[in-house]
Amino acid sequence: MLISRRLKLCAPLLLMLTAASDGSFGPSYTSDGALVPPAEYREWVFLSSGLDMSYTEDPAMQGHSMFDNVFVDPTSWAAFKRSGHWPDKTIFAMENRGASTKGSINKKGHYQTGDLMGVEFHVRDESRFKGGWGFFVSNGTVPATLLPESAPCYACHQAHGAVDTTFTQFYPTAKPIAKKAGTYREE
Repeated sequence: MLISRRLKLCAPLLLMLTAASDGSFGPSYTSDGALVPPAEYREWVFLSSGLDMSYTEDPAMQGHSMFDNVFVDPTSWAAFKRSGHWPDKTIFAMENRGASTKGSINKKGHYQTGDLMGVEFHVRDESRFKGGWGFFVSNGTVPATLLPESAPCYACHQAHGAVDTTFTQFYPTAKPIAKKAGTYREE
């Protein structure tokens, strides 16, 4: 009786562990290697939002104002909180949304419009990508295209990523975890 009661209480946990170990929380790819965009990434852990951020002096989107919203899958976030490292099969989603200053009752500042300008995915899949990480771009509904290794984001993340080639320095809830774990790399 006691054993069956414990099994009943543990059943949801066993289901979660089974789901996590069978890869269902990891990335899915099409037969030609494109990333299937995770449908519910907006329900993942929100890490940060940036306004008009650019890593070059001459940004491609001059004349446009844009928010970047960064999310990470919950399984990877849980592992990161324990170790300070992003585990294999981590998926970051960064959606780019238009920013506006004029609308409704707003008199000052910026707000996000409903205009989705694109989604970028940063995926850790050590068996698939040289260096362990791949970068994908999409409009959010079609499979995301893998950027070639020659794309500047690979070298930039390698040179400037604070944790495991990720820009954890811009994630205010993740940065102190990495610093405490000793995995944070100062520039």
